[in-house]
Amino acid sequence: RLHQIRKKTLKKIMQTRVGASYEFTKEVQRKICNSNETGNCKQTQCVYRGLTMLDLAVWSPSPCVTCLCSEGRVVCDEMICPTMHCPSPATPAGRCCPVCMEPGRNTTYSGLSPELSGDSPVPSHPKDHIVPLTQEDIQRIVWREEEEHREEERLRRKDEARKKRRRERKEREERQRKMFEEKRREEEEALRLQMEKEEEEWRTKTEEADKGQQEEESRMTEERSRKEEMEQQKEVKEEVWLRGDVFQMPSKEELLPPPVPTHPTETDELKETTVVLPAGCDISDVSMTCENVQLIHFPPLNIPELKSLSLEGNNISSIPAGAFNGIPNLEWINLKKNKLTSAGIDPKAFMGLKMLRRLYLDENLLDVVPSDLPSTLQELKINENKLRGIDENSFQDLSSLVILELEGNLLSEGNVNPRAFAPLIQLSYLRLGRNHFRTVPQGLPKSLLELYLENNLIEEISETVFNQTTNLNMVSLRHNKLDETRIAPMAWFNHRNLESIDLSHNDFYLVPSYLPKSLVHLVLVGNKVERIPGYIFAHMDPGLEYLYLSFNRLDGEGIEPESFFGTYHSMMELCLDHNQLIHVPLGINEMTNLHLLRLDSNRIRSISEESICDPDLQEETTLVALRMENNYIDAMDVSPSAFSCLRYGSSVVLKPQKTIQRIHRTRH
Repeated sequence: RLHQIRKKTLKKIMQTRVGASYEFTKEVQRKICNSNETGNCKQTQCVYRGLTMLDLAVWSPSPCVTCLCSEGRVVCDEMICPTMHCPSPATPAGRCCPVCMEPGRNTTYSGLSPELSGDSPVPSHPKDHIVPLTQEDIQRIVWREEEEHREEERLRRKDEARKKRRRERKEREERQRKMFEEKRREEEEALRLQMEKEEEEWRTKTEEADKGQQEEESRMTEERSRKEEMEQQKEVKEEVWLRGDVFQMPSKEELLPPPVPTHPTETDELKETTVVLPAGCDISDVSMTCENVQLIHFPPLNIPELKSLSLEGNNISSIPAGAFNGIPNLEWINLKKNKLTSAGIDPKAFMGLKMLRRLYLDENLLDVVPSDLPSTLQELKINENKLRGIDENSFQDLSSLVILELEGNLLSEGNVNPRAFAPLIQLSYLRLGRNHFRTVPQGLPKSLLELYLENNLIEEISETVFNQTTNLNMVSLRHNKLDETRIAPMAWFNHRNLESIDLSHNDFYLVPSYLPKSLVHLVLVGNKVERIPGYIFAHMDPGLEYLYLSFNRLDGEGIEPESFFGTYHSMMELCLDHNQLIHVPLGINEMTNLHLLRLDSNRIRSISEESICDPDLQEETTLVALRMENNYIDAMDVSPSAFSCLRYGSSVVLKPQKTIQRIHRTRH
């Protein structure tokens, strides 16, 4: 490589000199042509030492002599050196003229060499003298070329590495984007298939219900026709008897007057009702139960004192108007697991129930919320139906409603009106799990205390979604698609009443920041948590009491010394089981109020004397349950004082432990 650089450098030097000679030749030729009276330049040749030179050719037979071919004549000029005024003149090798040297040193007074001073060794004018390069100058130029080459090589490698990183990052981002798109497509396809399946099931059940209803109507039509025919025959007989037809005269027994009717007692009415209803129905005091007795129609009842009615597990598909006229004082109705459809419930079916408090319509075929529900209603359950939307008037006049459950439907932020919950001014408990929400629904009532949104598709929590629910005490967001980057910093940070948050089975890699100051109970089970940032709980007042981080990815570096800062006097239950911890985390021995500690199913190999019990604390610890099984702990290596602070009768589980697989190699 060094040889190539030197060869390249010498080639540049020769090209520079030849270029300068060529310029000098052109200048002389121009002057000669201009001096010619005719203006014509004749091309003649010169012979010098056996070599033929063209006219105006310039060459240097020796370092200090320059020759010119001019119209067949050779003209040579020797370089004239200037007069030197110095004590020690000397002529360097390869030069024609002497230069001044310092006595005893090989340094010129003329300053830096042309290469170091920036002056070019090649004359810029034909009259300037060409100064030949010394060996030292050539070495310096070669060294400079090598340095430049090394720098260029370094910059090239750096640029290639940067381009490679950029290319790899783009490829990685592209792969992640494709994976995300593929996952999203799969989820959408699964959701579409699920909706198609549910639609097909709903259609099948509806068809079965319609078929059963048609069969029942046909049966009742036949029975009605038979009764009408019997009545017609009876009328014919009476008419014949009135005409005096002897052949149709009734016998003496038939002429006897009918018995005087008596008013039935309450017991007789109950007996009559029991006889009419299918076997399996039970009536006692003010409640009636007819569960799983294959009822097809709503039974006609006339028991005004009845308070509770359960018809769960039948095949009832409709509720006609006036179905509750004979039981107007009902307070609780259970119609779970029937085949009720929205079209089969008359809009005025529930209007007469002025005392109704609880209505259960779970596991039916409803696609809208029944209309004109009683204003006295306090609890409404429509779980596991086919609800496709909630409009602004769905809960009109239900100002007394406290509990509302709508789980397992087809609801989403696109078909739930933001004003739907506005009439529910006393609602405290709302369940919307197992739906298709991608965001927390808007317009939640201010009175809400507990909100359940598990098993949805929620990806983010905006900054304003909980602005109105200042009384919220508990939020469950289990089994969604949340991570620490999709929760707005001020989403719930300033909530003063929010004490419990369940974020289990999401996509968290860190314990999320900006948790509520009032938080007491935090659940992050089944995520991908790798780190608990320092001081993440420091702002909480009075402090976090329950922290569940089981089934995550915490290792020896994921828990910092300050991770539990702020919980030393409040933490009561700490679950870190089923992680990748290699030692007992720092700070646990400072938790003075801890009752339960789970460190089982990790990779812990030893327990130091101070990891559980702090020797500086004199009082007895409150810890009553410690689980450390399924680690790599050798019980023989545990110091007797490691659990010295535990109170008498505390439960410490150390067995069983995992075994370390070791390969013993035989030495030859």
